[in-house]
Amino acid sequence: MSVLNRIHLNGLRAVETVARLGSLAAAASELNVSVSAVSQQISRTEKQLGQALFERTTSGLVLTEFGTVFATRLGAGFRELAQAVALADEATQCTLVVSVAPAFASKWLLPRLSRHFDRHPNVLLRIDASVRLANLDHSDIDIAIRLGDGKWPGGRAELLLAQEVFPVCAPDIARKLRAIEDLAQTCAITDERAMINWESWFTAAGAQPVTFQKGARFTDPMLCLESAIAGHGVMLGWQLLAADALADGRLVAPFGIRAQSGLGYWLVTSAEKTESRKVRDFKAWIKEEIAATMAQFGSVKTGHSGAIAVESTVAPVYVGTDIQSRQAGS
Repeated sequence: MSVLNRIHLNGLRAVETVARLGSLAAAASELNVSVSAVSQQISRTEKQLGQALFERTTSGLVLTEFGTVFATRLGAGFRELAQAVALADEATQCTLVVSVAPAFASKWLLPRLSRHFDRHPNVLLRIDASVRLANLDHSDIDIAIRLGDGKWPGGRAELLLAQEVFPVCAPDIARKLRAIEDLAQTCAITDERAMINWESWFTAAGAQPVTFQKGARFTDPMLCLESAIAGHGVMLGWQLLAADALADGRLVAPFGIRAQSGLGYWLVTSAEKTESRKVRDFKAWIKEEIAATMAQFGSVKTGHSGAIAVESTVAPVYVGTDIQSRQAGS
């Protein structure tokens, strides 16, 4: 470490910033100093090192071969320093920012948040209700809950629950559904933005698709659910959207047949950042809540076929690639 005593830290910051941003002007703006001050700091650092870091060209500064290697190591070092400083910030400002789609937040997460408050009273939660997955490397989002196939570029994704789909409706409508063919006498409630479809459910049921009566159409799954509860028809629901309404009897899941959708709810964090304690605690809490919900969901009686089976939700971590994921606003 003694070798660092002969090099000024401000000069190293200037070198790293210019190398990263590509110009003296951009570096000066980030460091909030003048262009000439940045230039002087670089010259002073080169003299202290005894090595040229940049070539002066008519188009600006260009890293030398040594400068390229030096700047790469320097950048890694400053990132480590930034993370060390962030530890102090985390200790004094413990806010957890969770990005989640509005339907998931409204119909499942919010009714359970009081238990997170009780367990972690020093953690202040901020819910960012959005269907858009923000850049987790360059935002204040700590963790996102997303529906898709788990492949988000630059993200570390961990499966929370594989999504299964099944018909749900109000009890009065369910009493009229003695066979799958009876669905043809009901209205289908449709989410126009949904990524799920009835064909997969009919295939799982081993039945021919029916033609529904025309029903209400919405662009939001929460409105579809409320329409189903109001008795307007049958909708294709899934576990976390419909679990509470099934548990308290506002909805019924007739036929006792569920189909895999190929999608799931995932916990997504930055692949570049080390997960903080508050993120790890949130993950542990929400997994417990999912398990409790699915245990309750498994005891809910269906229209004719008894309890719905519950499957394991344990899955490995998947680090996202550049494959475009499928996403839905749920």
